[in-house]
Amino acid sequence: MIVDNLNKVRKTIPNHVRLVAVSKTKPSSFIEEAYQDNQRHFGENKALEMKEKAEKLPLDIQWHFIGHLQRNKVKYIIPSVYLIHSIDSLRLLQEVNKEALKLNKVVNCLLQFHIASETTKFGFSIDEATLMLKGNVFLALKNIKIVGVMGMATFSDNEELVKTEFQSLKSIFDQLKANLFKEDNDFKEISMGMSGDYELAITQGATIVRVGSSIFGLRK
Repeated sequence: MIVDNLNKVRKTIPNHVRLVAVSKTKPSSFIEEAYQDNQRHFGENKALEMKEKAEKLPLDIQWHFIGHLQRNKVKYIIPSVYLIHSIDSLRLLQEVNKEALKLNKVVNCLLQFHIASETTKFGFSIDEATLMLKGNVFLALKNIKIVGVMGMATFSDNEELVKTEFQSLKSIFDQLKANLFKEDNDFKEISMGMSGDYELAITQGATIVRVGSSIFGLRK
Protein backbone atom coordinates (compact mmCIF):
# COMPACT_ATOMS: atom_id res chain seq x y z
CA MET A 1 0.00 0.00 0.00
CA ILE A 2 2.67 2.51 1.06
CA VAL A 3 4.95 1.56 -1.82
CA ASP A 4 2.06 1.89 -4.29
CA ASN A 5 1.19 5.32 -2.91
CA LEU A 6 4.83 6.38 -2.96
CA ASN A 7 5.24 5.45 -6.59
CA LYS A 8 2.01 7.23 -7.56
CA VAL A 9 3.33 10.41 -5.94
CA ARG A 10 6.79 9.99 -7.48
CA LYS A 11 5.27 9.88 -10.96
CA THR A 12 3.91 13.41 -10.43
CA ILE A 13 7.23 14.91 -9.28
CA PRO A 14 9.94 16.03 -11.71
CA ASN A 15 13.54 14.94 -11.16
CA HIS A 16 14.74 18.33 -9.91
CA VAL A 17 12.23 18.34 -7.01
CA ARG A 18 12.99 16.42 -3.81
CA LEU A 19 10.21 14.44 -2.16
CA VAL A 20 10.19 14.47 1.64
CA ALA A 21 7.88 11.72 2.90
CA VAL A 22 6.25 13.19 5.99
CA SER A 23 6.32 10.37 8.53
CA LYS A 24 5.26 12.33 11.62
CA THR A 25 3.01 10.30 13.97
CA LYS A 26 3.55 7.19 11.81
CA PRO A 27 5.22 4.03 13.15
CA SER A 28 8.77 3.13 12.20
CA SER A 29 7.45 0.14 10.25
CA PHE A 30 5.84 2.56 7.76
CA ILE A 31 9.17 4.34 7.31
CA GLU A 32 10.96 1.02 6.83
CA GLU A 33 8.50 0.06 4.10
CA ALA A 34 9.15 3.29 2.20
CA TYR A 35 12.89 2.94 2.87
CA GLN A 36 12.88 -0.50 1.22
CA ASP A 37 11.54 1.25 -1.89
CA ASN A 38 14.54 3.64 -1.88
CA GLN A 39 12.89 6.59 -0.12
CA ARG A 40 15.58 8.31 1.96
CA HIS A 41 14.16 11.72 2.89
CA PHE A 42 11.63 11.73 5.75
CA GLY A 43 9.98 14.60 7.61
CA GLU A 44 9.17 14.81 11.32
CA ASN A 45 7.63 17.61 13.37
CA LYS A 46 8.31 16.50 16.95
CA ALA A 47 11.90 16.59 18.20
CA LEU A 48 11.70 13.61 20.56
CA GLU A 49 9.85 11.49 18.02
CA MET A 50 12.51 12.22 15.42
CA LYS A 51 15.28 11.40 17.90
CA GLU A 52 13.70 8.04 18.79
CA LYS A 53 13.15 7.06 15.16
CA ALA A 54 16.63 8.17 14.07
CA GLU A 55 18.23 6.03 16.79
CA LYS A 56 16.63 2.81 15.58
CA LEU A 57 16.24 3.29 11.82
CA PRO A 58 18.98 3.09 9.12
CA LEU A 59 21.76 5.65 9.40
CA ASP A 60 21.51 6.82 5.78
CA ILE A 61 18.01 8.25 6.27
CA GLN A 62 18.00 12.02 5.71
CA TRP A 63 15.81 13.51 8.44
CA HIS A 64 13.99 16.78 7.76
CA PHE A 65 12.60 18.67 10.74
CA ILE A 66 9.48 20.39 9.42
CA GLY A 67 7.53 21.44 12.53
CA HIS A 68 7.67 24.43 14.83
CA LEU A 69 10.92 23.96 16.75
CA GLN A 70 11.23 25.02 20.38
CA ARG A 71 14.69 26.10 21.47
CA ASN A 72 14.78 23.66 24.40
CA LYS A 73 14.23 20.76 21.99
CA VAL A 74 16.97 21.63 19.50
CA LYS A 75 19.54 19.40 21.20
CA TYR A 76 17.46 16.29 20.46
CA ILE A 77 17.53 16.67 16.68
CA ILE A 78 21.03 18.02 15.96
CA PRO A 79 22.80 14.61 15.92
CA SER A 80 20.60 13.25 13.13
CA VAL A 81 18.99 16.19 11.31
CA TYR A 82 19.75 16.69 7.60
CA LEU A 83 17.74 19.90 7.11
CA ILE A 84 15.71 22.12 9.45
CA HIS A 85 12.85 23.70 7.47
CA SER A 86 11.31 25.83 10.20
CA ILE A 87 13.78 28.48 11.35
CA ASP A 88 11.60 31.42 12.39
CA SER A 89 13.81 33.52 14.68
CA LEU A 90 17.40 34.58 15.28
CA ARG A 91 17.28 33.08 18.78
CA LEU A 92 16.38 29.69 17.33
CA LEU A 93 19.29 29.94 14.87
CA GLN A 94 21.64 30.78 17.75
CA GLU A 95 20.48 27.68 19.64
CA VAL A 96 20.95 25.46 16.56
CA ASN A 97 24.42 26.94 16.09
CA LYS A 98 25.31 26.32 19.75
CA GLU A 99 24.26 22.66 19.66
CA ALA A 100 25.85 22.06 16.23
CA LEU A 101 29.14 23.50 17.52
CA LYS A 102 29.18 20.88 20.30
CA LEU A 103 29.13 18.15 17.65
CA ASN A 104 31.48 20.01 15.32
CA LYS A 105 28.95 19.99 12.47
CA VAL A 106 27.28 22.54 10.22
CA VAL A 107 23.49 22.24 10.08
CA ASN A 108 21.60 23.22 6.94
CA CYS A 109 18.56 25.41 7.59
CA LEU A 110 15.68 27.01 5.74
CA LEU A 111 14.16 30.31 6.83
CA GLN A 112 10.41 30.00 7.34
CA PHE A 113 8.30 32.85 5.97
CA HIS A 114 4.76 33.71 6.91
CA ILE A 115 2.91 33.54 3.58
CA ALA A 116 -0.54 32.32 4.69
CA SER A 117 -3.60 34.37 5.57
CA GLU A 118 -3.88 32.36 8.81
CA THR A 119 -2.33 34.14 11.78
CA THR A 120 -1.55 30.82 13.50
CA LYS A 121 1.33 30.09 11.12
CA PHE A 122 4.89 31.04 12.07
CA GLY A 123 7.57 32.79 10.04
CA PHE A 124 9.61 35.87 9.13
CA SER A 125 8.61 38.76 6.93
CA ILE A 126 11.10 39.63 4.18
CA ASP A 127 12.13 42.78 6.08
CA GLU A 128 12.75 40.89 9.33
CA ALA A 129 14.82 38.25 7.56
CA THR A 130 16.88 40.80 5.61
CA LEU A 131 17.66 42.73 8.78
CA MET A 132 18.72 39.54 10.54
CA LEU A 133 20.85 38.24 7.66
CA LYS A 134 22.81 41.52 7.49
CA GLY A 135 23.39 41.66 11.24
CA ASN A 136 26.65 40.89 13.02
CA VAL A 137 25.01 38.38 15.36
CA PHE A 138 23.90 36.23 12.41
CA LEU A 139 27.17 36.66 10.54
CA ALA A 140 29.07 35.30 13.55
CA LEU A 141 27.20 31.96 13.41
CA LYS A 142 29.55 29.46 11.78
CA ASN A 143 27.76 26.16 12.48
CA ILE A 144 24.59 26.85 10.52
CA LYS A 145 24.08 27.29 6.79
CA ILE A 146 21.03 28.96 5.25
CA VAL A 147 20.23 27.02 2.08
CA GLY A 148 16.80 28.39 1.18
CA VAL A 149 13.28 29.24 2.28
CA MET A 150 10.13 27.47 3.48
CA GLY A 151 6.50 28.46 3.68
CA MET A 152 3.10 26.98 4.45
CA ALA A 153 0.15 28.12 2.38
CA THR A 154 -3.31 28.69 3.78
CA PHE A 155 -5.28 25.47 4.31
CA SER A 156 -7.88 26.27 1.66
CA ASP A 157 -9.65 24.94 -1.42
CA ASN A 158 -9.13 28.35 -3.02
CA GLU A 159 -6.45 27.46 -5.55
CA GLU A 160 -5.85 31.07 -6.60
CA LEU A 161 -5.17 32.10 -3.00
CA VAL A 162 -2.73 29.22 -2.47
CA LYS A 163 -1.03 29.91 -5.81
CA THR A 164 -0.56 33.58 -4.86
CA GLU A 165 1.00 32.55 -1.54
CA PHE A 166 3.41 30.18 -3.28
CA GLN A 167 4.32 32.96 -5.71
CA SER A 168 5.06 35.26 -2.78
CA LEU A 169 7.51 32.70 -1.32
CA LYS A 170 9.22 32.33 -4.70
CA SER A 171 9.49 36.12 -4.87
CA ILE A 172 11.04 36.23 -1.38
CA PHE A 173 13.55 33.56 -2.44
CA ASP A 174 14.44 35.54 -5.58
CA GLN A 175 14.96 38.75 -3.60
CA LEU A 176 17.20 37.07 -1.03
CA LYS A 177 19.15 35.26 -3.74
CA ALA A 178 19.77 38.47 -5.69
CA ASN A 179 20.57 40.67 -2.70
CA LEU A 180 22.31 38.43 -0.17
CA PHE A 181 23.12 35.00 -1.64
CA LYS A 182 24.13 35.79 -5.20
CA GLU A 183 27.46 33.94 -4.99
CA ASP A 184 26.18 31.13 -2.78
CA ASN A 185 25.36 28.02 -4.83
CA ASP A 186 23.98 26.26 -1.76
CA PHE A 187 21.15 28.78 -1.41
CA LYS A 188 18.78 27.04 -3.81
CA GLU A 189 15.90 25.41 -1.92
CA ILE A 190 12.23 26.40 -1.83
CA SER A 191 10.27 24.07 0.45
CA MET A 192 6.54 24.43 -0.17
CA GLY A 193 3.59 22.20 -0.92
CA MET A 194 2.00 19.31 0.96
CA SER A 195 -0.29 16.43 -0.02
CA GLY A 196 -3.15 18.68 -1.10
CA ASP A 197 -1.21 21.29 -3.05
CA TYR A 198 2.30 20.01 -3.85
CA GLU A 199 1.65 19.78 -7.59
CA LEU A 200 0.61 23.43 -7.63
CA ALA A 201 3.70 24.28 -5.54
CA ILE A 202 5.94 22.60 -8.12
CA THR A 203 4.49 24.79 -10.89
CA GLN A 204 5.40 27.83 -8.79
CA GLY A 205 9.03 26.85 -8.20
CA ALA A 206 9.16 24.41 -5.27
CA THR A 207 12.38 22.39 -5.07
CA ILE A 208 11.24 20.38 -2.02
CA VAL A 209 7.70 19.10 -1.35
CA ARG A 210 6.51 17.62 1.94
CA VAL A 211 3.99 14.84 1.33
CA GLY A 212 2.49 12.74 4.13
CA SER A 213 -1.11 11.55 3.87
CA SER A 214 -0.88 10.77 0.13
CA ILE A 215 1.87 8.26 1.01
CA PHE A 216 1.11 7.01 4.50
CA GLY A 217 -2.64 7.60 4.71
CA LEU A 218 -4.56 10.06 6.82
CA ARG A 219 -3.51 10.65 10.41
CA LYS A 220 -5.84 9.15 12.98
